[in-house]
Amino acid sequence: MSLAVLRAEVRLFRREPGAIFWIIAFPTLLLVILGLIPDFRRPGEDLGGLRMIDLYVPTVVLLSAITAGLQSMPAVLTGYRERGILRRLSTTPARPVSLLTAQIAVHFGAILVAAAVALVVGRTAYGVAFPQQPFGYALAFGTATLSALALGTVISAVSPSTKISNVLGSLVFFPAMFTAGVWVPVQVMSGTLRTVVEYTPLGSAAQALRQASAGDWPDWTHLGISGLWALVLVLAAARWFRWE
Repeated sequence: MSLAVLRAEVRLFRREPGAIFWIIAFPTLLLVILGLIPDFRRPGEDLGGLRMIDLYVPTVVLLSAITAGLQSMPAVLTGYRERGILRRLSTTPARPVSLLTAQIAVHFGAILVAAAVALVVGRTAYGVAFPQQPFGYALAFGTATLSALALGTVISAVSPSTKISNVLGSLVFFPAMFTAGVWVPVQVMSGTLRTVVEYTPLGSAAQALRQASAGDWPDWTHLGISGLWALVLVLAAARWFRWE
């Protein structure tokens, strides 16, 4: 990856207040709003003594990854294709693959910032404990983020225009939010539904993050499912992606 391309993409991303808000600020804002609900701050016996707000910190981390992977990055990449930027790059030393890698790196960095902000705000505002298994949490976070961004590259690969990428991103966005536990935490879903959701990239990631938050090493099954999804989606994107 060219450092010049990466620096340019970072500068361009910093000029997009909408992307910064929805990826970095909105998930934490949602956490703050949910924390104002009294029932979310009360321990529940069915949650093993945890509060609902404790379960939502990993969820808003996943929400940031979903927003970056399905809404922000595909629009940027298909926009570059529409304007012929990728075609022009193919005639310069800065290969198009450098641009794709830089986009993934920029959005990964934004998701990392969002995760840090959510963890700090959850701790300071509502006393949510930091992840008790930090190394396992980092691994689960990495596979979850790569899965979401890989899904975004597939959308970019099959979308001939920004309009279509926005439509496809929106169609996938809401099911992804459901499997990540944005509406109902995965761990409180019914048995059959939870089993199905845990086989999705974000459902397995949600469970891995929850386990690491509680101090347990994430189940290798959850990590493996999320990582396998990331690998399959990247291979699919590599096969289908066209630079012009």
